[in-house]
Amino acid sequence: MKKLLLMFLTIIMLFAGSGNVSAAQESPQFSNVSVHDPSVIRVDESYYIFGSHLAAAKTEDLVNWEQIEGDGVTAENSLFDDVTVELEEALTWAKTETLWAPDVIQLKADGKYYMYYNACEGSSPRSAMGIAVSDHPEGPYQDLGLILRSGMTPEESAVVDGTPYDETHYPEIYDATIHPNVVDPTVFYDKDGKLWMGYGSYSGGIFILELNPETGFPIEGQGYGTKLLGGNHSRIEAPYITYNEETDYYYLYLSYGGLDAVGGYNVRVARSENPDGPYVDMQGNQMIHTKGEDGTFFDDESIAPTGTKLVGNHIFDTVFGEQGETTGYVSPGHNSVYYDKESGEQYLIFHTRFPNRGEQHEVRVHSIYMNEDGWPVVAPYRYTFEENREFTETDVAGSYKFVAFRSEITADIDRSVQIKLQEDGTVTGNVTGTWQLTEDKFITLQIDDTVYKGVTLNQWNPTTQSVTPTFTAVGDNGLSVWGSQYEEINYSDKEIVSIVTDNLSLGDTSNIMNNLSLPTKGEAGTTIVWESSDQDVVTNDGIVNRPKYGEDPKVINLSATVTKGTASNTKTFELTVLPETFRGLTAHYQFEQDLTDSTNRAAAGEITGSVLDADGGTITYVQGKNGYAAKFDGQSGIRLADGLITSNRYTVSFWLKPETLTDFTTTFFGAKSRENWISFVPNGLDSNDNALLWSSTNWFEGTAITTLALNEWSHVAFSVDQGDLAIYINGELSNRITDFPDVFTTLDGVFSLGVNYWDTPYKGLIDEVAVYNNMTLSETQIQTYYKTMQLPADPSALLAVLEEAKEKAADKQYAYGLRKKLDRAVREIEPVIDEMSQSELDKAMEELEEALDKLKRLGKYK
Repeated sequence: MKKLLLMFLTIIMLFAGSGNVSAAQESPQFSNVSVHDPSVIRVDESYYIFGSHLAAAKTEDLVNWEQIEGDGVTAENSLFDDVTVELEEALTWAKTETLWAPDVIQLKADGKYYMYYNACEGSSPRSAMGIAVSDHPEGPYQDLGLILRSGMTPEESAVVDGTPYDETHYPEIYDATIHPNVVDPTVFYDKDGKLWMGYGSYSGGIFILELNPETGFPIEGQGYGTKLLGGNHSRIEAPYITYNEETDYYYLYLSYGGLDAVGGYNVRVARSENPDGPYVDMQGNQMIHTKGEDGTFFDDESIAPTGTKLVGNHIFDTVFGEQGETTGYVSPGHNSVYYDKESGEQYLIFHTRFPNRGEQHEVRVHSIYMNEDGWPVVAPYRYTFEENREFTETDVAGSYKFVAFRSEITADIDRSVQIKLQEDGTVTGNVTGTWQLTEDKFITLQIDDTVYKGVTLNQWNPTTQSVTPTFTAVGDNGLSVWGSQYEEINYSDKEIVSIVTDNLSLGDTSNIMNNLSLPTKGEAGTTIVWESSDQDVVTNDGIVNRPKYGEDPKVINLSATVTKGTASNTKTFELTVLPETFRGLTAHYQFEQDLTDSTNRAAAGEITGSVLDADGGTITYVQGKNGYAAKFDGQSGIRLADGLITSNRYTVSFWLKPETLTDFTTTFFGAKSRENWISFVPNGLDSNDNALLWSSTNWFEGTAITTLALNEWSHVAFSVDQGDLAIYINGELSNRITDFPDVFTTLDGVFSLGVNYWDTPYKGLIDEVAVYNNMTLSETQIQTYYKTMQLPADPSALLAVLEEAKEKAADKQYAYGLRKKLDRAVREIEPVIDEMSQSELDKAMEELEEALDKLKRLGKYK
């Protein structure tokens, strides 16, 4: 979405020699890039990575990256003169507008750069793979033609060969459970100079073909080649094969699981004495037998015990008193490996997502080392130049944050625990066992019945901003463990209380709208007692009583007293509690040749340019779903009134008829700030381009299980009820999701149609935009509206009268009997207000107003 800002900063960093946690020094500065599925090639002094959607980047030091191209299989992408024309055959066959993970290699025969590209339909293994060539790694590349196809229907299998270089029809009928999805190529030379290509994803598994080293094309007569592992749609993909001269093994790196933030993506490895297998993992599993059970789909349980796991979901938590943020990854995978046979240095290059950042991803580089048995282990922290590996046992002994990876393929995150490597060779803490150091760099740990072998090294710790001893090892159970040393400090009670008090936070207290969660127990055995300056507004337990609609905000103080033993400390927070907000239909934009709100509660919309805060733009009006509709030309938008939504309960309803669907383009957009927003995107981010309501807060993605049609009217409604999100398409519930973020915690949120702050504007029609604040419509109400085009009943007017009636019924200056009758009327109406029709609402309001009028005229004491 937002373009990454590249920082070109000089990094001066020489790691200290061995020793315990080093003092903080100048922090390395990184220039990060987003390239999904990065495949690496080194050319002279530069490393290039190429990834899905034709993204690319380069670096000279593996720390500072420069984005060459972002995601975009468009005519403007510089890697081709016009990729939409050049690779039209592949895109047409795969029924897609994008490309998946390519691999680029420089052929020894002619010195040119060959890109093995691939396109896939996404929801099926209908894919095409081909070769393009260039004189320069940055292109432009020219197509040489397709080499593989997959996903043929039974009818197509009779006339379309999946391997067009092979005159024999193989297979006769394509079977996705046993034949490959022709994506994710990895091209490499073996130790004898032969050229190979591994490939495959899910479907029938991972395969390998021998290539002609003169042309780069597959040698004839192999069909799809030799199968290495997988099948029955097991979630294994992204093979990457490298040969290591020191060990004389070929290493097959793989990604298990799903690539999104909840998919449990993780990197595994197996090895072989031959490029085309058989490959074996550290546990002794013959990988050719790794696959899902027959008749299953995404059978993770069957494959999880196989493949030696190197990296997956994890977090290094902070320890008590430690400054800085936690570090970790979510769904790291689809790696490549750079191996320098002269220096022996190896680097794992992959993309990863991050805790609480949703689907946002960046490239990371970690060093790879070989343990004593010739198995790769991955450094715990990202690469930052020299990583000293010479240690003594005294250096290694100490307290560690310890991450132990599990074999399960899951969205769960493996969090660090605390252990201690004692000087006597024992391991104590959350896990127990023994450890020893050999050759000043190899470490062996025995925990329970598992032996882990790995290496020690100094690395830059991003949490402490210092150089830290770490270790990485892999066990005979096929699972890796990581350790990061920290300084263990014995704090006094006074110091503990001071640290807990300093770290105590209530977040943003300038716009309180909901009850507060006030902890009563802190870290390290502390207790916390809260005291409010005004319990009528916020109680000592954090219950919030907001001022009534129309009143001013209330400002109070909330104090926390932290105690341990005889030590105590107090911290005071200033809270601004916002008043209750309007409940009901806050705006209805019908676009009857203007931008006014038909309820007269909100200001008229304003035409914008190509982004929300730009001048210019043109909106016209044409025949719509109901009367006229607003026509968006792909260069303009509409800014709606501010503050339409001011609660965590709301419904938005509108009709749209898109002329085009582009990535990230919004139809309805609302924002508290540029970093805190929601956006309804007709063309979502999943492989099926399903519609999506997403939010920058934790990068939440609420995907509708529905694809919106071009040039047809569709009705969209989404309701948020205190974190519960429901999305409706054409009157039907499309998806229900929990934990949707609370964005609109201010009274001045910004709202727009067709534009946001960054992306391509919407092109098409929008009609009948209705926004309900502080209330949600039911599924029945939305279905009824879709069928009848009659908006649900609007209780807002009656609610306002109810508020006044409740005030008067509690006012003792009025006669008790009349107050009692009014209170009884309120109690009868309020519980059923959401079930009333508009006529019932109007009648109830009339009766209540009469009772109020009578009270005012006759009920006041003289």
